[in-house]
Amino acid sequence: MSLPSPAILAPRRKSRRIYVGKVAVGSGAPITVQTMTKTDTRDARATIAQILSLERAGCDIIRVAVPDEAAARALGPIRRAIHIPLIADIHFNYRLALLALSAGADGLRINPGNIGSRANVAEVVRAARERKIPIRIGVNAGSLESAILAKYGGATAKALVASAVKHARILEDLDYREIKISVKASDAARTVQAYRLLAKATDYPLHLGVTEAGTLLTGTVRSCTAVGILLAEGIGDTLRISLTEPPEREVKVGLEILRALRLRPPGASVIACPTCGRIEIDVMDLAHRVEEALATLARAQPQAAWPVVAVMGCMVNGPGEAREADIAIAGGKDKAALYVDGIYRTTVKEENIVPELLRLVRAYIKNKKIKARAD
Repeated sequence: MSLPSPAILAPRRKSRRIYVGKVAVGSGAPITVQTMTKTDTRDARATIAQILSLERAGCDIIRVAVPDEAAARALGPIRRAIHIPLIADIHFNYRLALLALSAGADGLRINPGNIGSRANVAEVVRAARERKIPIRIGVNAGSLESAILAKYGGATAKALVASAVKHARILEDLDYREIKISVKASDAARTVQAYRLLAKATDYPLHLGVTEAGTLLTGTVRSCTAVGILLAEGIGDTLRISLTEPPEREVKVGLEILRALRLRPPGASVIACPTCGRIEIDVMDLAHRVEEALATLARAQPQAAWPVVAVMGCMVNGPGEAREADIAIAGGKDKAALYVDGIYRTTVKEENIVPELLRLVRAYIKNKKIKARAD
């Protein structure tokens, strides 16, 4: 199925470009998906295992908490064992930032105003400059300075931006501009408003996200609303979806937002009918099994030209709607008809649906490769 052009998208906001490790951020570079580990960073083995799992899920950049010196010392073995850039999340203690840089961190998340004196900030900047390491200024609604809260009457969008600009100026005064910025609130409306203001106030790359978004359903809805609106307006260079869930789910949601807006190749994409009283097959279970099987196949062939697969629940609308997908399943009682490019191929028993689908998907990918070489 050919992809529609992203006509709903505004032109991408122009920004500076920085590099987190070898990954470009800003100035038209592909929008990256980040997350944060949920392990104790001091447990290097557990942290490495989680990061490797996140790499397989499609994570581009990983961030870890560095609450003390033991966590900072663990960054060295962690960095050597993984394959994506590592960002150290630092609060209050500038020495932890220095230790993280010495251990090989590819980026820092700090707020210059909360790590002590100007001399402390200058020392961190000097070490970051020597290593060409970027710094993210991460402003959250829950941790704004009391003076800014008083001036703006609370944690408003303008207050978030004022704090971010203030922190950025601390680095600019030290002639340091390898910066990216985030201004996160826990609700979508305030987050969108803050990023719109920030996008006009600076040309630094922007890290999108909703802080403390919540559990899987509410957190996904809030994040998709805010991040989706901003990306459609051309705002945003990297993103993190914050959920009270395993971090692999955060990555999956982030990737799906980008795919939905055609900002990433669609990958192994499954569409399914919402079901009604006509269905004669368990569409919900079948759709989940198809999605899991395709995800497993996609991990082995990440660069493949993936078909869009439709899972339909009845023979009434199924055949017609199947023509809108590359490969489709139209379910019936204890069986399903399978279509490729809208053309009927075969009918199989229910227990054979997923194996037969995977066979058709592999053949589809192979034919796409052959056609691409011929072209």
